[in-house]
Amino acid sequence: MQDLHGILFAYTSGEQLRELTEHRTESSVPFGGRYRVVDFMLSNLVNAGVRDVGVIMQENYQSLLDHLGSGKDWDLSRKRGGLRLLPPFGYAGSNRGLYRGNLDALAAAADYISYIRQKYVVLADANVIANLPLEEIFRRHVDAKAAVTCVCAPCHEGREERAYFRLGEKDTVTETLAGNPEPDTYADMGVYILSKSFLEDLLRHCGTQGGHDFAFDILQQKQAGLHIMGYLHSGYRACLRTVSDYYRESMQLLCPEIRGDLFSRARPVKTKVRDEASSYYGANSHVRNCVVADGCFLEGDIENSIIFRGVRVEPGAVIRDSILMQGTQVLRNAKVSCVITDKNVVINPDRTLTGHPSCPAAVSKGKAV
Repeated sequence: MQDLHGILFAYTSGEQLRELTEHRTESSVPFGGRYRVVDFMLSNLVNAGVRDVGVIMQENYQSLLDHLGSGKDWDLSRKRGGLRLLPPFGYAGSNRGLYRGNLDALAAAADYISYIRQKYVVLADANVIANLPLEEIFRRHVDAKAAVTCVCAPCHEGREERAYFRLGEKDTVTETLAGNPEPDTYADMGVYILSKSFLEDLLRHCGTQGGHDFAFDILQQKQAGLHIMGYLHSGYRACLRTVSDYYRESMQLLCPEIRGDLFSRARPVKTKVRDEASSYYGANSHVRNCVVADGCFLEGDIENSIIFRGVRVEPGAVIRDSILMQGTQVLRNAKVSCVITDKNVVINPDRTLTGHPSCPAAVSKGKAV
């Protein structure tokens, strides 16, 4: 798809994710055994044929830089275009404070946007986990001659979303709302398609009139004068705002139907390649209903858990309903239940660490318990 350019917002810090974002942004949080959150939206773009992508960052982004590199693993390492990492305040006229919203982030990248070669741009939050048919969404946008197409989804009960859309005839967005969802509204997924020229007009307008958030300062305030379309995504989607969100959404991957929807063969999710040996299962190990990455050494009793690359579980250790990130070591006779360990955590012998599904225990990167 040569006429669509991607811009990912990867600047949000995710303070409510606590231990998981001490050393990284939301978009760089590990997910699903071998992926980072940013992999899903980046793969959506690549699977739709997008070959030029800008990633807007702001703070705590070293982990994201290490993961994305040159973009080679997503076929985005190119002499012209490809993946471009956009650090904060790198452009003339940008402000010097924290971005107050995605319009602030776009204003800071105004020079980059002016050099975009494609006619259309997709703006997307890099912290959204979903497998989107982006090529189909783009074709619908062009065929409908819409000013903006917004991707939305059914609301999750008990979860507050950033914004809500009410859809009318032929999926036209008739209202943009904040606050609590109403029965006939859909959640904003933070994915928008519009033309480059219209985007530049909007940035000039916001530069003179003010405005920080695309959903409320553009879609809501200009609703009457714009042809705004909605695309309803009915598959799996997640946005990780809290540690409980992270735990709940990770545990859903143990369901084969959800795993099959998110990791579709037709639209594969790409990530940074690591050449490691297959995982080793000891003669007396018991591993049931788990997602296990490569390079692990498992000799304990593990059930209903997500096991990342290079995890070591020694004999006598018991793991239940937990998420063990890369390099975690659970030593002899330790017991872990409803726990999230960040990278390179060590659970010492004979220790017991227990959380609850509604409030999982989380251990920071590199800690020993």
